[in-house]
Amino acid sequence: MRQEQFRRETDSMGEVSVPAEAYWGAQTQRAVGNFVVSGLVFPRGMIYALAIIKKCAAMTNRELGLLEERIAGAVIQASDELASGELDRHMVVDIFQTGSGTSTNMNANEVLANRANEILGFPIGVKKPVHPNDHANKGQSSNDVIPSAIHIAALLALTRDLLPPLTELSVVLEKKARSFFHVIKSGRTHLQDATPIRLGQEVGGYAHMVRRAVSRIEHTFESLSELPLGGTAVGTGINTHPDFARKTIDGINRATGLNFKEAANHFEAQGARDALVEVSGALKGAAVSLMKIANDIRWLGSGPRNGLGEILLPEVQPGSSIMPGKVNPVIPEALIQ
Repeated sequence: MRQEQFRRETDSMGEVSVPAEAYWGAQTQRAVGNFVVSGLVFPRGMIYALAIIKKCAAMTNRELGLLEERIAGAVIQASDELASGELDRHMVVDIFQTGSGTSTNMNANEVLANRANEILGFPIGVKKPVHPNDHANKGQSSNDVIPSAIHIAALLALTRDLLPPLTELSVVLEKKARSFFHVIKSGRTHLQDATPIRLGQEVGGYAHMVRRAVSRIEHTFESLSELPLGGTAVGTGINTHPDFARKTIDGINRATGLNFKEAANHFEAQGARDALVEVSGALKGAAVSLMKIANDIRWLGSGPRNGLGEILLPEVQPGSSIMPGKVNPVIPEALIQ
């Protein structure tokens, strides 16, 4: 490539060549070279959460008199662009990286600072008047920002993407249970015939499994709603204003419509990821319930001549390239996978 396709940027380790049009800077470029692992970058939800944190932090620092109006305004505008997805192509660090997520936090800081400078009429790459550490990351550390972003992204995904369809599924199964209540069939244990049962009772059990899965997931929200913001490097809150966390989290709540709060103990919140382990367990429980339901439905619909054949599943597509007329339970199988 021609030399003019790159610019020279510096960090504490020296000079680095960065693509001329990239909003990221030297630290991000080093990470891109260090972590050539999977080709995967953080998903949209995580980038959105990072952008919301950066925006609300800039608003707080402006309110506290720690950022001048023009710098804060430019960082806020750049954060809005990052939140909307306009700058996603500049978030380039592999998801497998340094354990703290410093590389991705700096990726966001450098993108926001360069875009903010551009907004203010300055060239990218000069770190003036907006600096990635001193302004985009003011009052923050990767060690409190990244776990906070994970909590925000997770709670948004659970409340917006997962629980609504799970709740709808439980309602549909409850309706099916009522409509099938008059159907008497054989119960089974070990796949062998057992005492009679109503089909509605079986399906009602499925509905309750889904309701319980929703309840278990919701139970994790108390822990997930705690954010480590304000702890900075190790939980002591060094280099941040005592009101920073509270005001920034208030802004995050306004932006997301959720109810986050400052961590009760910053040393626990930054030293462990126990809340996410709790969420993971609840999600695994939901997955096991859904797999059991889907497998039961496959068994009950097996056949049509030499299987159980007790229920008829909607025929949604041909099931074989060699056996015309064969139809498979593709929806339950997709759910299991």
